[in-house]
Amino acid sequence: MAKTLLLPLKLSVLLVTCFTVFAAEDENIVSFVAVPPNHHGGYHSVSPAMAPSPHHHHHSHPPTSTPTPTPKPATPPPSHHHHHAHPPSKAPVHPPKSSHPPAHPPALPPHLPPTYPPKPSFPFLRKLVAIQGVVFLKSCKYAYNDTLTEATPIAGAIIKLQCNNTAKPLTAQAQTDKNGYFLLLAPKTLTNYAIHKCKVSLVPSKLPLVKKPSDLHGGVSGAILKVDKKKPLVIVNKVDYALFTVGPFAFEPKCYH
Repeated sequence: MAKTLLLPLKLSVLLVTCFTVFAAEDENIVSFVAVPPNHHGGYHSVSPAMAPSPHHHHHSHPPTSTPTPTPKPATPPPSHHHHHAHPPSKAPVHPPKSSHPPAHPPALPPHLPPTYPPKPSFPFLRKLVAIQGVVFLKSCKYAYNDTLTEATPIAGAIIKLQCNNTAKPLTAQAQTDKNGYFLLLAPKTLTNYAIHKCKVSLVPSKLPLVKKPSDLHGGVSGAILKVDKKKPLVIVNKVDYALFTVGPFAFEPKCYH
Protein backbone atom coordinates (compact mmCIF):
# COMPACT_ATOMS: atom_id res chain seq x y z
CA MET A 1 0.00 0.00 0.00
CA ALA A 2 2.90 2.36 0.77
CA LYS A 3 4.58 1.60 -2.53
CA THR A 4 1.39 2.36 -4.37
CA LEU A 5 1.27 5.89 -2.88
CA LEU A 6 4.97 6.53 -3.41
CA LEU A 7 4.88 6.01 -7.17
CA PRO A 8 2.67 8.99 -8.02
CA LEU A 9 4.75 11.25 -5.83
CA LYS A 10 7.93 10.27 -7.63
CA LEU A 11 6.34 11.01 -10.98
CA SER A 12 5.29 14.45 -9.77
CA VAL A 13 8.81 15.24 -8.58
CA LEU A 14 10.19 14.08 -11.91
CA LEU A 15 7.85 16.37 -13.83
CA VAL A 16 8.74 19.33 -11.62
CA THR A 17 12.42 18.78 -12.14
CA CYS A 18 11.92 18.75 -15.93
CA PHE A 19 10.49 22.25 -16.04
CA THR A 20 12.19 25.35 -14.85
CA VAL A 21 10.35 28.62 -14.73
CA PHE A 22 12.36 31.72 -15.18
CA ALA A 23 10.84 35.05 -14.37
CA ALA A 24 13.00 38.11 -14.98
CA GLU A 25 12.14 41.26 -13.01
CA ASP A 26 14.67 44.02 -12.87
CA GLU A 27 17.39 41.54 -13.72
CA ASN A 28 16.21 39.07 -11.00
CA ILE A 29 15.84 35.41 -12.00
CA VAL A 30 13.50 33.13 -10.12
CA SER A 31 14.27 29.37 -10.38
CA PHE A 32 12.20 26.54 -9.19
CA VAL A 33 14.39 23.55 -8.20
CA ALA A 34 13.20 20.20 -6.96
CA VAL A 35 14.31 19.25 -3.41
CA PRO A 36 14.82 15.59 -2.53
CA PRO A 37 12.56 14.06 0.10
CA ASN A 38 13.61 13.94 3.71
CA HIS A 39 14.28 10.79 5.67
CA HIS A 40 10.78 10.71 7.00
CA GLY A 41 9.28 9.95 3.62
CA GLY A 42 7.98 13.44 3.09
CA TYR A 43 8.99 16.15 0.76
CA HIS A 44 10.03 19.68 1.48
CA SER A 45 8.00 22.46 -0.12
CA VAL A 46 9.66 24.14 -3.04
CA SER A 47 10.49 27.77 -2.42
CA PRO A 48 11.73 30.11 -5.16
CA ALA A 49 15.32 31.17 -4.94
CA MET A 50 15.42 34.94 -5.36
CA ALA A 51 18.50 36.49 -6.88
CA PRO A 52 19.83 39.43 -4.97
CA SER A 53 18.39 42.71 -6.26
CA PRO A 54 20.23 46.01 -6.15
CA HIS A 55 16.91 47.77 -5.59
CA HIS A 56 15.12 47.91 -2.28
CA HIS A 57 11.68 48.46 -3.81
CA HIS A 58 10.18 46.26 -6.43
CA HIS A 59 7.34 47.32 -8.63
CA SER A 60 5.01 44.88 -10.17
CA HIS A 61 4.93 44.95 -13.94
CA PRO A 62 1.94 43.99 -16.00
CA PRO A 63 2.31 41.22 -18.52
CA THR A 64 3.95 42.12 -21.77
CA SER A 65 1.43 43.13 -24.40
CA THR A 66 1.52 44.32 -27.98
CA PRO A 67 2.82 47.91 -28.05
CA THR A 68 0.16 50.42 -28.89
CA PRO A 69 1.03 53.42 -31.13
CA THR A 70 1.75 56.55 -29.21
CA PRO A 71 -1.01 59.10 -29.81
CA LYS A 72 0.05 62.28 -31.50
CA PRO A 73 0.24 65.28 -29.22
CA ALA A 74 -2.71 67.57 -29.47
CA THR A 75 -2.16 70.73 -31.46
CA PRO A 76 -1.55 73.53 -28.99
CA PRO A 77 -4.13 76.28 -29.07
CA PRO A 78 -3.11 79.42 -30.94
CA SER A 79 -1.22 81.84 -28.80
CA HIS A 80 -2.76 85.18 -28.02
CA HIS A 81 0.37 87.18 -28.56
CA HIS A 82 -0.26 90.34 -30.49
CA HIS A 83 1.75 90.63 -33.68
CA HIS A 84 2.17 93.84 -35.56
CA ALA A 85 0.92 93.63 -39.11
CA HIS A 86 3.59 94.26 -41.67
CA PRO A 87 2.83 95.09 -45.29
CA PRO A 88 3.74 92.29 -47.66
CA SER A 89 7.15 92.72 -49.10
CA LYS A 90 7.09 93.52 -52.77
CA ALA A 91 8.88 91.23 -55.11
CA PRO A 92 11.87 92.85 -56.80
CA VAL A 93 11.05 94.24 -60.18
CA HIS A 94 13.44 93.18 -62.87
CA PRO A 95 13.56 94.92 -66.25
CA PRO A 96 12.24 92.77 -69.03
CA LYS A 97 14.87 90.88 -70.83
CA SER A 98 15.40 92.14 -74.31
CA SER A 99 14.29 89.62 -76.79
CA HIS A 100 16.51 89.27 -79.77
CA PRO A 101 14.58 89.14 -83.01
CA PRO A 102 15.42 86.28 -85.28
CA ALA A 103 18.25 86.96 -87.60
CA HIS A 104 17.17 87.91 -91.08
CA PRO A 105 19.26 88.32 -94.17
CA PRO A 106 20.24 91.94 -94.79
CA ALA A 107 17.65 93.79 -96.79
CA LEU A 108 18.88 95.09 -100.09
CA PRO A 109 18.51 98.84 -100.58
CA PRO A 110 15.61 99.72 -102.81
CA HIS A 111 16.43 100.57 -106.36
CA LEU A 112 16.03 104.32 -106.68
CA PRO A 113 15.48 106.05 -109.98
CA PRO A 114 18.13 108.51 -111.12
CA THR A 115 17.76 112.00 -109.72
CA TYR A 116 17.68 115.11 -111.82
CA PRO A 117 18.37 118.71 -110.85
CA PRO A 118 15.16 120.47 -109.83
CA LYS A 119 13.55 122.75 -112.29
CA PRO A 120 13.28 126.41 -111.41
CA SER A 121 10.57 126.60 -108.76
CA PHE A 122 9.94 130.29 -109.23
CA PRO A 123 8.22 131.41 -111.32
CA PHE A 124 6.29 128.20 -111.92
CA LEU A 125 4.96 128.76 -115.41
CA ARG A 126 6.92 129.18 -118.60
CA LYS A 127 7.42 132.89 -119.15
CA LEU A 128 9.40 135.28 -121.29
CA VAL A 129 12.53 136.76 -119.71
CA ALA A 130 13.19 140.31 -118.49
CA ILE A 131 16.47 141.37 -116.80
CA GLN A 132 16.99 144.45 -114.64
CA GLY A 133 19.93 146.15 -112.95
CA VAL A 134 21.80 149.38 -112.20
CA VAL A 135 25.16 150.65 -113.54
CA PHE A 136 27.44 153.09 -111.66
CA LEU A 137 30.57 155.13 -112.37
CA LYS A 138 33.18 154.80 -109.65
CA SER A 139 34.75 157.84 -108.04
CA CYS A 140 38.42 158.58 -108.66
CA LYS A 141 39.04 158.21 -104.91
CA TYR A 142 38.07 154.51 -105.00
CA ALA A 143 39.09 153.66 -108.56
CA TYR A 144 40.06 150.03 -109.15
CA ASN A 145 38.61 149.01 -105.80
CA ASP A 146 35.70 146.59 -105.55
CA THR A 147 33.40 149.09 -103.89
CA LEU A 148 30.62 151.48 -104.84
CA THR A 149 31.49 154.06 -102.22
CA GLU A 150 30.86 157.58 -103.62
CA ALA A 151 29.92 156.01 -107.01
CA THR A 152 27.27 157.76 -109.16
CA PRO A 153 24.66 156.22 -111.51
CA ILE A 154 25.61 156.54 -115.17
CA ALA A 155 23.22 157.07 -118.07
CA GLY A 156 23.69 155.65 -121.57
CA ALA A 157 25.71 152.57 -120.51
CA ILE A 158 25.19 149.48 -122.68
CA ILE A 159 24.42 146.04 -121.18
CA LYS A 160 24.55 142.81 -123.21
CA LEU A 161 22.75 139.49 -122.75
CA GLN A 162 24.60 136.45 -124.12
CA CYS A 163 23.00 132.95 -124.23
CA ASN A 164 24.90 129.94 -125.54
CA ASN A 165 22.28 127.23 -125.11
CA THR A 166 21.55 126.79 -128.83
CA ALA A 167 23.52 126.17 -131.98
CA LYS A 168 23.10 129.84 -132.79
CA PRO A 169 24.08 132.12 -129.89
CA LEU A 170 21.39 134.52 -128.74
CA THR A 171 22.26 138.12 -127.85
CA ALA A 172 20.32 141.20 -126.72
CA GLN A 173 21.24 144.67 -125.44
CA ALA A 174 19.74 147.44 -123.30
CA GLN A 175 20.75 150.97 -122.24
CA THR A 176 20.60 152.62 -118.82
CA ASP A 177 18.47 155.66 -118.06
CA LYS A 178 19.51 158.75 -116.06
CA ASN A 179 19.26 156.75 -112.84
CA GLY A 180 21.56 154.08 -114.23
CA TYR A 181 18.65 151.60 -114.31
CA PHE A 182 18.04 149.25 -117.20
CA LEU A 183 15.35 146.67 -118.08
CA LEU A 184 16.39 144.27 -120.82
CA LEU A 185 13.63 142.28 -122.56
CA ALA A 186 15.04 139.05 -123.98
CA PRO A 187 13.90 137.79 -127.39
CA LYS A 188 10.67 135.82 -127.32
CA THR A 189 12.60 132.71 -128.30
CA LEU A 190 14.06 132.64 -124.75
CA THR A 191 11.99 131.53 -121.74
CA ASN A 192 12.70 131.20 -118.05
CA TYR A 193 13.30 127.45 -118.54
CA ALA A 194 16.50 128.13 -120.53
CA ILE A 195 18.23 130.99 -118.69
CA HIS A 196 20.82 128.71 -116.98
CA LYS A 197 23.23 129.27 -119.91
CA CYS A 198 22.72 133.04 -120.13
CA LYS A 199 24.96 135.79 -118.72
CA VAL A 200 24.84 139.59 -118.69
CA SER A 201 27.90 141.89 -118.95
CA LEU A 202 28.92 145.51 -119.67
CA VAL A 203 29.78 146.72 -123.15
CA PRO A 204 32.77 149.07 -123.41
CA SER A 205 31.52 152.67 -123.48
CA LYS A 206 32.71 155.80 -125.35
CA LEU A 207 31.29 158.15 -122.74
CA PRO A 208 33.75 160.98 -121.87
CA LEU A 209 34.14 160.09 -118.16
CA VAL A 210 34.23 156.31 -118.63
CA LYS A 211 37.52 154.49 -119.02
CA LYS A 212 36.59 150.78 -119.05
CA PRO A 213 34.16 148.31 -117.42
CA SER A 214 35.10 146.81 -114.03
CA ASP A 215 34.49 143.18 -113.10
CA LEU A 216 32.54 144.10 -109.97
CA HIS A 217 29.71 141.54 -109.62
CA GLY A 218 30.70 139.97 -112.97
CA GLY A 219 30.49 143.11 -115.09
CA VAL A 220 33.24 141.78 -117.41
CA SER A 221 33.23 137.98 -116.99
CA GLY A 222 29.43 137.83 -117.07
CA ALA A 223 26.85 137.76 -114.29
CA ILE A 224 24.43 134.89 -113.69
CA LEU A 225 20.73 135.76 -113.70
CA LYS A 226 18.97 135.59 -110.31
CA VAL A 227 15.24 135.49 -109.69
CA ASP A 228 13.88 138.63 -108.08
CA LYS A 229 11.88 137.12 -105.19
CA LYS A 230 10.35 140.45 -104.22
CA LYS A 231 8.96 141.04 -107.70
CA PRO A 232 9.05 137.81 -109.70
CA LEU A 233 6.87 139.08 -112.56
CA VAL A 234 6.74 142.26 -114.57
CA ILE A 235 4.17 143.27 -117.15
CA VAL A 236 5.37 145.09 -120.25
CA ASN A 237 2.87 145.96 -122.99
CA LYS A 238 0.36 143.62 -121.36
CA VAL A 239 2.78 140.70 -121.56
CA ASP A 240 4.01 138.84 -118.47
CA TYR A 241 7.78 138.44 -118.09
CA ALA A 242 9.72 136.48 -115.52
CA LEU A 243 11.94 139.10 -113.87
CA PHE A 244 15.62 138.42 -113.11
CA THR A 245 18.27 140.69 -111.57
CA VAL A 246 22.04 141.18 -112.06
CA GLY A 247 24.70 143.58 -110.73
CA PRO A 248 24.99 146.25 -109.72
CA PHE A 249 27.73 146.94 -112.27
CA ALA A 250 30.33 149.73 -112.40
CA PHE A 251 32.73 151.42 -114.82
CA GLU A 252 36.21 152.59 -113.93
CA PRO A 253 36.51 156.44 -114.23
CA LYS A 254 38.90 158.63 -116.21
CA CYS A 255 40.74 160.70 -113.66
CA TYR A 256 42.94 163.74 -114.49
CA HIS A 257 45.47 164.59 -111.78
